[in-house]
Amino acid sequence: MDPIAAAAARIPELQNWAGDAADCQRLGGLTNLVYRIDVNRERYLLRIAGEGTEAYIDRGVEAHNARVAAAAGVSAEVLFFDESDGLMLARYLDGCATMTPDSFCTTPGAPERAAVALKRMHEFTKPFKFRFELFSMIDDYLATLNKLGVKLPDGYHDVVKEADVVRLAVGDTAGPLAPCHCDPLCENFLDNGDRMWIVDWEYSGMNDPMWDLGDLSVEAGFEPEHDEAMLRAYCGGRPPDALRGRMTVYKAMCDLLWTLWGLMQYANDNPADDFWAYATNRFERCKALMNNPEFGVAMDAIGSRRV
Repeated sequence: MDPIAAAAARIPELQNWAGDAADCQRLGGLTNLVYRIDVNRERYLLRIAGEGTEAYIDRGVEAHNARVAAAAGVSAEVLFFDESDGLMLARYLDGCATMTPDSFCTTPGAPERAAVALKRMHEFTKPFKFRFELFSMIDDYLATLNKLGVKLPDGYHDVVKEADVVRLAVGDTAGPLAPCHCDPLCENFLDNGDRMWIVDWEYSGMNDPMWDLGDLSVEAGFEPEHDEAMLRAYCGGRPPDALRGRMTVYKAMCDLLWTLWGLMQYANDNPADDFWAYATNRFERCKALMNNPEFGVAMDAIGSRRV
């Protein structure tokens, strides 16, 4: 049976859909199959979870957090979610452009609108399930990759050891955790020109809010002026040096983590991209960021106890 038809048969809202290809459009997605489906003048987003994702994504956590994000007014309403395999149906957000690194840097006001959406999520009073623990996740990924016999980029363990000072610094100076997206790829932001929406809550959890801003900066390839615009919109004025420092440090740390995510995709033979190249490119960028003098300035700003 066609996997789309099989998925639709499980979802009440799609029971009257005839499975016409004209009413179904494949959308982007690196690990999942994502479609726009039109049924009886209603438009939906259907997500079929990718094979192997159950090894590192808790679908019960995702279901909870996606519904909280919708309640916060930053994401689409979730209409159906099967926590056993991640099959999901949500409202489709019409009139929005899916963001890219280029559009984030060239669309007037885009970094600011993203900051406003992230701030709204971070300030929402209902907590997310799961605590996004950067270094625990690195340890877990490393253990899984070791079991799979996947080779790491040369020097990866050395850089993780170097990052121990970051582990201490961000822990010593941590503020209140907030509901965070934690995987702010540009394509997870939808812009209608007035506001940003955020989708895909697979990796979401309670985290340092500056992770979201730092990770978005890296994913979008922001220049200093974009970072400044985003931070000022987020803070409502000039950002404190310590906050700016945390964002800068997380730029490197997100690449350290997502290097391992890329290797997981490589191990699972995900055909969506050359994930070995993806992983090694992110690792090289991580090393470059950590060797940049700005990284040391950022560590001093957050009050690191470097030795």
